[in-house]
Amino acid sequence: MVRLRLQRHGSKKRPVYRVVAADQRSPRDGRYRELVGTYDPRREPIMVNLKMERVDYWLSVGAQPTRTVKDLIRKVRKGTTISIEDASQKAKEARLASQKAAANAQNVVPVSTSVKEKTES
Repeated sequence: MVRLRLQRHGSKKRPVYRVVAADQRSPRDGRYRELVGTYDPRREPIMVNLKMERVDYWLSVGAQPTRTVKDLIRKVRKGTTISIEDASQKAKEARLASQKAAANAQNVVPVSTSVKEKTES
């Protein structure tokens, strides 16, 4: 039987998980049939990146998700977690906004005091 489950990666106390379709007899970090996503619980908000068409395929052929993977799938479908693509898009938009603000700040010409003095006379 195939299960959709997490594979732990990362260093000590800094876990990063892969969501994989694996035979239930395989060890946790052993062989798998297909990598269907990633999950980083240390980020705020939590970052989940799932290939939903592949997840749906595995579920349709009888794969059983673990509780954690089932919750992740539910959150992604509801839109309560942010996928990596969404986060990179938001970072790109923030970078463009800061570049525009910097360009506007450079275009502002300060008024010199000598011009003020001439107009007062």
